[in-house]
Amino acid sequence: MGDPARANMLTSLMGGQALSASELAEVAGVAAATASGHLVQLLDGGLLAVEKQGRHRYYRLAGPDVAIAIETLMDLAQRSRRLQVRPGPRDPEMRRARVCYDHLAGECAVAFFARLTRLKLIALDDGAVAITSRGERRFAEFGIDIAALKSAKRPVCRTCLDWSERRSHLAGALGARLLDRLFELGWARRAEGSRIVRFTPLGETGFAKLFD
Repeated sequence: MGDPARANMLTSLMGGQALSASELAEVAGVAAATASGHLVQLLDGGLLAVEKQGRHRYYRLAGPDVAIAIETLMDLAQRSRRLQVRPGPRDPEMRRARVCYDHLAGECAVAFFARLTRLKLIALDDGAVAITSRGERRFAEFGIDIAALKSAKRPVCRTCLDWSERRSHLAGALGARLLDRLFELGWARRAEGSRIVRFTPLGETGFAKLFD
């Protein structure tokens, strides 16, 4: 992951989308043959998964745990430089709300996570996070089927250290379903070709007051 070309490939996939080898070669700034070698290493390392569609092969992160590891390493990389600058992306929209693989990140997500803990809808215990019975009821009222999330293999709740805010936001199956629900309600939409999430006026008000 420390190679610059491979690091660029991995961060370009943080939006959860799949990209072709030629697209990844372009973001990495290397030739197609060189990119192919990098992709083999990332596949062998379990960091990427590949899907075949016709003659094309599309690569994506192997799972949300890989995305969380990348987000954490991005934070460590910023801190290791010891620069007196604000960490994370410079684009104010990216800082405010963005997709982190399949869940919401940025200022809005960190504020929401703090609200969930303050209202005791999720409980933190020595780094572990779990949804409370009160939280299950409130999320169900918001249209999220907690029972279905519990039946899946993926953890219901996880924390993810936010790259720009240096505080936690909500990940796991619940974090992913929450972002889907925001899109379903028309409260937010994803900027085309970007990780940026933009809230509608209705969504801005609704999300700021959600559960409060």
